[in-house]
Amino acid sequence: MDFTFDFNKNQLESIENILEEELIGLGVECVVLIDLAGNVIVNLDNGKCEHDVYSLAALAAANFGAVSAMANIIGEEEFSLLFHKGENDSIHFSKIGTDLLLLTIFGKEVSLGFLRLKVNEANNKIKELV
Repeated sequence: MDFTFDFNKNQLESIENILEEELIGLGVECVVLIDLAGNVIVNLDNGKCEHDVYSLAALAAANFGAVSAMANIIGEEEFSLLFHKGENDSIHFSKIGTDLLLLTIFGKEVSLGFLRLKVNEANNKIKELV
């Protein structure tokens, strides 16, 4: 699936609503939709997030690229999601289509299993929009 990044206003509002309902409403701290070059397309948070989203987006895109290269080395086409667990906060990466990456930052009060389910639902809804 190829995405063009000329999202219209309605598409962006719909994407924001999906992410707000599915993830911020779940208790996620921050959700960032980026392209694989690290450009921020949508940035939502719970009002308490103070992360440097633009640096995070650039590093996340590079990290995803590196992990994709590792996948190729072991014979996989790609790893479609990544997860990094911290003591207080964790980051979940999920690829949408071929060109988008959804970053979700969440605390230990959010279940990883439930988060993965909700991210998958959000991804499917976003794919239908673009």
